[in-house]
Amino acid sequence: MMFGKLFAFAASAALALAAPASFIPIADDIILWSADIQSPNVFSVWPVGSTQTIKWDPSQVPQTAANHTGIVLLGYYEDDSENLDTRASSRRPRSWRGFQIADGQVDITVPNVTERNDYIVVLFGNSGNASPTFTIKQ
Repeated sequence: MMFGKLFAFAASAALALAAPASFIPIADDIILWSADIQSPNVFSVWPVGSTQTIKWDPSQVPQTAANHTGIVLLGYYEDDSENLDTRASSRRPRSWRGFQIADGQVDITVPNVTERNDYIVVLFGNSGNASPTFTIKQ
């Protein structure tokens, strides 16, 4: 009897997984594009407190997205996660907002964070694009 219930459950689960996935349609006014982040790169070492420029290739920004503003978040790779810090405050500035995506760059002040060599910045406009890993030093 128990085997029959277990088999029925397993068969139902397999059927559900085999069903075609349903997708939420994207609104007509959403434009997805991928920005190539040029800086920072794997050779970058940013001292805490210094001013650095995050750069990306704006040549692929669609004209309809030219006036969109962006967000950059600081994160690091660990445990199969980007560990993006969305809790930024005036004491912990780890996100930068309000710049024009079409500008292709934004200047930031490197926050006082733990020294590591697997930091990334992720640019959000219409999609999220992560930089190569780089180092922040104390």
